[in-house]
Amino acid sequence: MESNQDNNRLAAVEAILADFALQMKASSAAFDMEMQKLRDAQAETSKQIGGIGNSQGKATTELFYNSLKYGQKKMFGEEFYDVFKEESRQTNKGFEDEYDILLFNGQAVCIVEVKYKADSNDVQQVLRKERTFRANFPEHNHKKLYLALASRSFHTKTEEACKKNGIAIMKQVGGTVVISDEHLKVF
Repeated sequence: MESNQDNNRLAAVEAILADFALQMKASSAAFDMEMQKLRDAQAETSKQIGGIGNSQGKATTELFYNSLKYGQKKMFGEEFYDVFKEESRQTNKGFEDEYDILLFNGQAVCIVEVKYKADSNDVQQVLRKERTFRANFPEHNHKKLYLALASRSFHTKTEEACKKNGIAIMKQVGGTVVISDEHLKVF
């Protein structure tokens, strides 16, 4: 009799475990579906945030471009008459780069790197532009070259690094673009 009771108990436990396994499998599938929905939502949010960042960057470039194109033409002791934006070049030597704003006259060129919010890493990026520009635009190698970092917002250390490296600072102050070039050097 005890053997029958043990068998019945064992069968009941096995039935409970089988039912539990089915519930776990269903729960795991539901969890996996919810996690996929979460990953999809996160990817969409990241895409939207990236779009906002791109929009801010393009709006900032447009602000400085319009200021230079239709406003201040004399800076760095030079009169610039040609202003271009978003120029890309790649040479067969592998020097690929994008130049946010380029200013030209017969004797000088100025490369303006534009950032919505400038930080100290951007200074090295600006300095690299001098090397890639010389490779990508060899027809201008005989001209003076100036570098500038334009931004709506600067960290204090970023401004100090620009000054130390001879890079002009262009920033928005209210409705005006202010250019700080007293520390500027010719590259």
